[in-house]
Amino acid sequence: MTIPVSDRLRMTLERHFPERRLFLRSESETRFVRLKPATQLVAAAGSTLVVAWTIVATAILLMDHIGAGTAREQALREQTAYEARLDELTAERDSRAEEALAARQRFSVAMNQVSAMQSALLDSEERRKELETGIGVIQATLRQAMNDRDSARTEALALSAAQSPENGASADSAARGQDLAETLDFLTTALGKTAAERDAMSHIADSAATEVDNLAYEMKLMEERQNDIFSRLEEAITISMAPLDKMFTSVGLDPDDLIAQVKRGYSGQGGPMGPLLPPLGPDAPNADAARAEKILDGLDRMNLYRIAVEKSPFAMPLKTSFRYTSGFGRRWGRMHEGTDLAGAYGSPIYATADGVVTHSGWENGYGNLVTIKHDFGLETRYGHMSKTRVKVGQKVSRGDRIGDMGSTGRSTGTHLHYEVRVNGKPVNAMTYIKAAKNVF
Repeated sequence: MTIPVSDRLRMTLERHFPERRLFLRSESETRFVRLKPATQLVAAAGSTLVVAWTIVATAILLMDHIGAGTAREQALREQTAYEARLDELTAERDSRAEEALAARQRFSVAMNQVSAMQSALLDSEERRKELETGIGVIQATLRQAMNDRDSARTEALALSAAQSPENGASADSAARGQDLAETLDFLTTALGKTAAERDAMSHIADSAATEVDNLAYEMKLMEERQNDIFSRLEEAITISMAPLDKMFTSVGLDPDDLIAQVKRGYSGQGGPMGPLLPPLGPDAPNADAARAEKILDGLDRMNLYRIAVEKSPFAMPLKTSFRYTSGFGRRWGRMHEGTDLAGAYGSPIYATADGVVTHSGWENGYGNLVTIKHDFGLETRYGHMSKTRVKVGQKVSRGDRIGDMGSTGRSTGTHLHYEVRVNGKPVNAMTYIKAAKNVF
């Protein structure tokens, strides 16, 4: 006789899950609950599903925890690298500025030395011409004097031969001859001194010309060195500025407008001190002056960018382990205006940019909320905190602790609701975090 399939299934169930009775005894009566095989099967299947779901959920949470820890460490490394690069750029900017200033000073000193040597050379040339003119006159006079001397000697010999020794005219002629010989000796000595002075001035002029050539060569080397410094500075500024422009543009901020706003906020000056790097003088070459001014403008723009970065929310609000539980956009038919980051209860929450606290306390939906107003029309919000650590009107810097993570307000668990708003309009906060991560 063939047994139906349903009966065989029933018999198999009864063999593995025999019918059981649970007795419930009270003070006045005793009751029992009958557990049929099918009921026991459903209960066992449900328990197996719950255990399996618990194992899978635990594995997912563990993997997310490990991934969040890795992301946090990566963010810390990138932030450290970004700050180190800013420090290196600042140090290189100061070094290049000092080198440029020293080069300009050396150039100015060299130009003054060249000017002095040229003046001395012109003076020596004029004196040489004067000496040559004087020597020509002295030589002509000397030739005339030598001719007169020879004539006088010839005349003296003739008179000496014609007259006797007793004649008094012979003594007068000898005296005149002696005076003429002394005059000729004096003129010869003066001519020798003049010629020596002429030779000395000629040597000085030759030395000045050599010194001018050496200074010209040193100036050429200095120009080449200065050109190399300018080129390296221009390359460094170009390489550093492009990613910064891209970072601000990617989040919808106009770099030029950003720089203009920072300048308006950091434009104070005082006296009587002059500027740190005074403008080049009118004697400096126009090309070099233009390049130097352009480099100084670039360095100033980089410094303004550094200030803008500190005042913009390009940092993470958490430094402990976390996981992304909800992003920006529509969720269950409603707009979710922030990013949810789940972590341990009481985890420190940090300001992502410099600013002023405009709200610190309870807000419907947000629970304990801190709102920070930044420059450039930016605002950040930090919701569901267990505790706030700042007051309204307090100035905070990026990295300052402003509260602890919690689950206040409309919240299903411990997490941080982080918002970024531009001119009151919410935007995706991850756009700012990713923009900085891609650059730094």
